[in-house]
Amino acid sequence: MTSVRFHVESGTPRVLARTPQDEFELPALWLRERCQDPDHVDPDTAQRVFDPHRLPEDLELVAASEDGDGHLRLAFSDGYEGRYDPNGLAADFDPTDGLPAAVAWDAELALDSVRVDWTALGDPAALQDAVGTFLAYGFIVLYNVPTDSERILEVARTFGHPRETNFGRYFEVYSRPRSNDLAYRPVALGAHTDNPYREPVPGIQLLHCLVNETTGGESTLVDSLAVASALQREDPEGLELLANTPVRFRFIDDHEELVERRPIVQRDATGRMTGVHYSPRLDYLPVMDAESTRRFQRARRRLGELFSDPAFELRFPLAAGELMMFDNSRVLHGRTSYDPSEGFRHLQGCYIDLDGPRSLYRTLNREHRRAA
Repeated sequence: MTSVRFHVESGTPRVLARTPQDEFELPALWLRERCQDPDHVDPDTAQRVFDPHRLPEDLELVAASEDGDGHLRLAFSDGYEGRYDPNGLAADFDPTDGLPAAVAWDAELALDSVRVDWTALGDPAALQDAVGTFLAYGFIVLYNVPTDSERILEVARTFGHPRETNFGRYFEVYSRPRSNDLAYRPVALGAHTDNPYREPVPGIQLLHCLVNETTGGESTLVDSLAVASALQREDPEGLELLANTPVRFRFIDDHEELVERRPIVQRDATGRMTGVHYSPRLDYLPVMDAESTRRFQRARRRLGELFSDPAFELRFPLAAGELMMFDNSRVLHGRTSYDPSEGFRHLQGCYIDLDGPRSLYRTLNREHRRAA
């Protein structure tokens, strides 16, 4: 979280925000919109009971002072006067919005650092640690998860809300011929994003191993943030091309035809990279001139080479009673091939949205601060 302090000048009324990198004056309109008194902000919901869109754009600060306890007292040209807790202003300066910062990782990551005992998560502190680990690394592996059918939905509800798709509330992953997706065959699956043809793309995937009697079928995970950093160093123009060129993704079976266009490299509203939409089984080159197509293909090919580079890949067997939960866009997943004749391999999977663990972390953190 960015450190910020607020300084009040009373002579010519103004409020300055000071961060380690900068100092600037906060506009009067920005401050007026953030009034905190119960006549303007409902104390139960924290929602405004006035319409800030109706405030005049030429609003001015006419008086400013600081209480002995550090609160700000501000008066404005529209007649409003209010008392401000600076902690209520600081959240706007936190680029992570109260969440742990992302930690990029590669094949050197110790798997034990992201393994979590499912039976311990009834303790709020343990649950907060688990969610914090997930948000930082983009995945966790739960162990001691009972292997009864549909247990995955209980785990999903612990972190968020299961999202139903055409595959159902949850889906069964085992070998079956002529299935509507290659995930249900024993073939190797390269690193990929699930459902990039959907709007919105599922934010988080959970995969729970119920039975694994095979020697193959190892799970693979790759952090797209680490891979993108490598591509940025090698070919920054290629990375920009992948971030700004929409690609057509398509899924079709007897009952569905889902099509969506989006860039391979995903960025949030601030321009920060958050993951990728990547699935060579489902994407198509965009319509471009010949030179642009060659340039795009070079970048796309190199991205794929990095995703399959052992230096970036975690590979491990997912045993019965283990469940991996991963950010579907940030952490690409795959698996090695396996031989169904060796024995049965059965996983259940489901999706939840990204905002579930994010909200849970903030809520647990707020409760922890209150208790302290």
